[in-house]
Amino acid sequence: MANKWLHEVKWDEQGLVPAIAQDAQSGEVLMFAWMNREALEKTAETGQAVYWSRSRRKLWRKGEESGHFQKVLELRADCDRDVILMKVEQVGGIACHTGRRSCFFNRLDSEGWQDVEPVLKDPREIYK
Repeated sequence: MANKWLHEVKWDEQGLVPAIAQDAQSGEVLMFAWMNREALEKTAETGQAVYWSRSRRKLWRKGEESGHFQKVLELRADCDRDVILMKVEQVGGIACHTGRRSCFFNRLDSEGWQDVEPVLKDPREIYK
C-alpha cells in the first residue's frame, strides 16, 4: 500500500495534525502549524515544509512569499502518532512572519508577556 505511513497518523476531527518545526542543529523550536494529509505527503515528497492554513483554508509552502523556506531533514511522529516533529534547516534564518528567528519570542514574567527575541528583518520588507 502506497504511503501506508499516512494512514498511521492520527488525524483530528478536521483531518489535521499538529506539526512542530525544530532547528535540526540547535534543537530550537521555530514554529508550530497544522498539516492535513496532503500537506504532510507533499512535505515528505519534496523535502520542503508544506502546511495547511486554517484561516485561508489552503495549503501553503513555508517561504512561498517570504523566501524563508524550511528544508525538512527528518520527519518524526510522537508515540501516539498524533503530533509531527520536523527537523529543519531554516533557510534565511527567519521562521516567524514577525521577522524573528522563532515564533516563540514571548516570555511570561511578572509584568505579563514580553518580547525577548529581536526582529531580524522588518516584516514590511519581507512581505511586499
